[in-house]
Amino acid sequence: MKVKSTQYQKKVLNPVLFRIGMLKRLPSVVFWGISISWIDDQLCKVRIPFTWRTQNPFKSIYFAALAGAAELSTGALCQMLLADRVPHSMLVTDFRAEYFKKANTAITFTCDQGLELAAVLDSLTEQGDTAQFSMISTGRNDRDEVVAKAYITWSFKRK
Repeated sequence: MKVKSTQYQKKVLNPVLFRIGMLKRLPSVVFWGISISWIDDQLCKVRIPFTWRTQNPFKSIYFAALAGAAELSTGALCQMLLADRVPHSMLVTDFRAEYFKKANTAITFTCDQGLELAAVLDSLTEQGDTAQFSMISTGRNDRDEVVAKAYITWSFKRK
């Protein structure tokens, strides 16, 4: 990893710095208690606890909280890989989710498409170049059962 990527990694893995950054940009992440448990240039793991803040009336994690954790697992990986590149803009252009089991324990969302994403970003060689990349984040419960899958399409534009 390069210098800015390493700095980004240290910031998001530090609980205090992560919460301060999220309070500025995504306060719902702080309210829900979402944290990044691991990130490198290949994968990102995001954990959402099962607490009163994330619960719906059916005693499972609210789908919007699950969606937020899934989106963060892909978005943080994108930002990690963009840290050492020339400026780019990024935007979610599509989101789809499948829910397989009741989310009644902490859930960890994992996105492991860093190498594929790097190839897409490397293809943006000229100012104004754009690309879209669909990422998959898989949510697993404490028993390692797949609870949900999110399919998030990011659009990138080189500035």
